[in-house]
Amino acid sequence: MKQTIWWRWFPRTDLAVQRFCQGICSFHFAFSEKEFRSMSGREVDHGGPEAGRLTSPTGVVLAYEVEGRGPPLILVHGSFSNHHSNWALITPKLVQQFTVFSLARRGRGGTDATRNHSLLDEAHDLGALIEAINDKVFLIGHSYGAQVALAATGLYRANIRKLVLYEPPKPESVPPKILRELERISRKGDWALLAETFFRKVLMVPPRELEELRQSVSWSTIVGDACASLHDLIALTSHDSSADHFGSLDIPVLLQVGSESPRDMFATDLLARVLPDVRIEELKGQGHEGMNTAPDYYARSLLDFLRL
Repeated sequence: MKQTIWWRWFPRTDLAVQRFCQGICSFHFAFSEKEFRSMSGREVDHGGPEAGRLTSPTGVVLAYEVEGRGPPLILVHGSFSNHHSNWALITPKLVQQFTVFSLARRGRGGTDATRNHSLLDEAHDLGALIEAINDKVFLIGHSYGAQVALAATGLYRANIRKLVLYEPPKPESVPPKILRELERISRKGDWALLAETFFRKVLMVPPRELEELRQSVSWSTIVGDACASLHDLIALTSHDSSADHFGSLDIPVLLQVGSESPRDMFATDLLARVLPDVRIEELKGQGHEGMNTAPDYYARSLLDFLRL
């Protein structure tokens, strides 16, 4: 049976909600339950990527997967997601030209789960993988993972060929009052309620669509990632992500943004004003999950930039 997976980060204006309900912004992608479980890491295709593991200088065990041939490319996933579900539909399009490393961030896959870490801690995790590869890499980050990738580029810029950032969220995109509510819920261990509250109060997903999401096969993976994602949100809101820090970043950067996304939630335009070698590409008809809602379109955008 096919079930619908509803994707995240929807616009917050009344007009946008209306368009969401009309189906213009309510992007969804259908997977069978078997397909989704494979994508989310509960089933392993033994003919697929090789598993890797390394220990960072701070002692954190990091897990990743690697496949393909060609120059190294690292994928850094966002929140309420993992290194499988974030990239499953575009990885097959990338491995034909690149050696693709999919990093499992803290609390996902075989990577250690930690508390009270900062976004810079995760940037150094990524840096450990970059240095272990021992070659200049292409780096792609999505959402919170885009903030991690940006911070890592600032720290390890000599090791980066090109950088792609898809809608890095601003720290203020999660209001302090809602973050405190999420932390209270976490102390009760009610991860389903935490995920529901985040989708309802931060992403402003309408009730009917939220209920469909709760009934979909993706919900168990979202709930399973809620604890790690809460630590993402805490780290994000305390991170100094001022765009001015990157005014001397002298590598090519692609900033991707969905035409249906609420741009004021993301640091895209702030970064575009200061980065010396930057281009913005608006993904027409897409929101925050273009790699899943329009994988062919997204892959073309990515590959056109990487080949330049």
